[in-house]
Amino acid sequence: MTDDETRHFARERGLQASWRDYRGDTHEVPVDILRALLHALGPPPARTGPPPLVTAEAAESITLPGAPGRYRIRLEDGTAIEGAAEDAGEGRVVLPPVDRAGYHALELNGAERIIAAAPPRCWTVADAAGDPKPWGLAVQLYGLHRPHDGGLGDFAALNNLVRHAGAAGADAIAISPVHAQFSADPGRFSPYAPSSRALLNAIFARIDSPAAVDHGVFVDWPHATALRLAGLRALFDEVMTDASTAPRDAFEVFWRERGAMLDRHAIFEALHAVQFGADPTRWHWRDWPEGLQHPASPDVAAFAAEHREEIAFHAFAQYRADHDLRAAHHAAREAGMKLGLITDLAVGVDSGGSDVWTRPEEMLGGLTIGAPPDLINLQGQNWGVTSFAPDGLAAHGFGAFLEMLRAALRHAGGVRIDHVMGLARLWVIPRGAAADQGAYLRFPLTDLLRLVRLESQRHRAIVLGEDLGTLPDGFRELLERAGVGGLRVTWFERDGDVFRSPRHWSPDAVAMTTTHDLPTTLGWWQYRDIAWRERLGLSSDDARPARAHDRTMLWRAFCESGAGAGDMPGDNDTRIVDAACDHIGRAACALALLPLEDALALEEQPNLPGTTDEHPNWRRRLPAPAESLLAEPAAAARLARLADARKHA
Repeated sequence: MTDDETRHFARERGLQASWRDYRGDTHEVPVDILRALLHALGPPPARTGPPPLVTAEAAESITLPGAPGRYRIRLEDGTAIEGAAEDAGEGRVVLPPVDRAGYHALELNGAERIIAAAPPRCWTVADAAGDPKPWGLAVQLYGLHRPHDGGLGDFAALNNLVRHAGAAGADAIAISPVHAQFSADPGRFSPYAPSSRALLNAIFARIDSPAAVDHGVFVDWPHATALRLAGLRALFDEVMTDASTAPRDAFEVFWRERGAMLDRHAIFEALHAVQFGADPTRWHWRDWPEGLQHPASPDVAAFAAEHREEIAFHAFAQYRADHDLRAAHHAAREAGMKLGLITDLAVGVDSGGSDVWTRPEEMLGGLTIGAPPDLINLQGQNWGVTSFAPDGLAAHGFGAFLEMLRAALRHAGGVRIDHVMGLARLWVIPRGAAADQGAYLRFPLTDLLRLVRLESQRHRAIVLGEDLGTLPDGFRELLERAGVGGLRVTWFERDGDVFRSPRHWSPDAVAMTTTHDLPTTLGWWQYRDIAWRERLGLSSDDARPARAHDRTMLWRAFCESGAGAGDMPGDNDTRIVDAACDHIGRAACALALLPLEDALALEEQPNLPGTTDEHPNWRRRLPAPAESLLAEPAAAARLARLADARKHA
């Protein structure tokens, strides 16, 4: 294949042959990288007929592939619309508008497909909460604790937290991702590298441990996971042998309702335990015997028949987790929260997990995703996870995307989409290559955003998009029109040297002091993140002088907004945290979310990007039981101050 042919085929597959960095400079992607990416993408899906699902705007004419002819649209409410499809040229036809949002069945020329007609906007914070502008908390779920929890936060501890947060006036609790992990390998626990985004991490189900566990600074994931799984197995045995059939019937109804998605994940969990348990080199399903690499194969069916009880256990574990997450969201609403839980949707999954095993045609199995080089990460980032294949999604009616999105909204008043730019493009890297050896892959943004808007309105749930980083041109404006709230973080809201007044932050966005990937307010003030990076050889020589200057400018901004007063705080003075909470409360944003680490004036951040074991990522526990965290006087005062600021925002 010549260089020109390579570039042509790359464009055909959605690969961008050039990209623009944070400075605005354009970089050409070398042809050998494009070849490697094309090889990893493999051939495009074979077209065997019209796409099974097309998206459209409600109340606007519908253009789709096809030939002129009679059509019939059966709306969700059972009514029908009939007529003749008009020729739109280039193998496409146009239908008159459907004035109702929803999933409608179209028959055209003997072929059937679904029309997903989207409303103009998502369900918004204003729709859910009105005035005054609401506020909430953000929490790393695993860090919560309660008596007898076995050393790990769970949905029961979350239940305790939401009741007290609601009593303090919070309208939302944003939680870290709770996607399904690998029960056979509890050493893998990053919430952003799951096995499946369509199922839950079952060890967050409520299990009271009889063992006394020291609530130390860090989660011992292998030990805590073993305790939880043992407790879940004991509960499973009890339910399946109990003379009363009611609990068993409820479980079986749940299993039937979740269907093939749950079946295949439960089978995967059982298979993974057997294969990885027998040989540690068979951790990834691609290293299993050929007959077990395909969910619909006879060998997998035979395995499932032989291991029915183990598969039932994994389905039961999902049932218990689902039950307890639902209870936590219900408790939040009962406590007066207008939004309740906001779940977190990771940008990708581990290629060795059940999502890719179950739907390989819809996933980028041979590629990982990340970010190109930027000011903070000069070598770029390779997150070691993969995501959807754009053409595979379209060929399968966006089934995997909808499955994931509906799971995130199942028991929630909102969802945060991690790296929301992934709706438009993702930086893709051949497996095993360096982070800068990649290119952007284009995604069907119009289709995906329509589906997000439709599912948001159907679930009456808000959608937040983590839009921090290099954005495509006009992307934030597009999100705003769609009703997707971006994130406005104190550290990044600045014009050159000057931190921007919160009164000028985006009205439709969410105000935050920090995120899980950034230092806490007190940690930033104390140079804690810089100290960590210096220790690991990841910091520049000018980091401390630059931070000293930024501290001066930040305190000036706090004083100008009315959040701070007096002399600049010393290194250990928590007045800086008090002012930060007040500052975001004054933001023009529709919602303010305060991470619990800042509500409690903690120094250490949950995750340090660019590290794995060098920093205790995703392991830090909070300092008190969930039910008493917010009662601590200083924390209670910060929340009261935030609540008061929101009334006048």
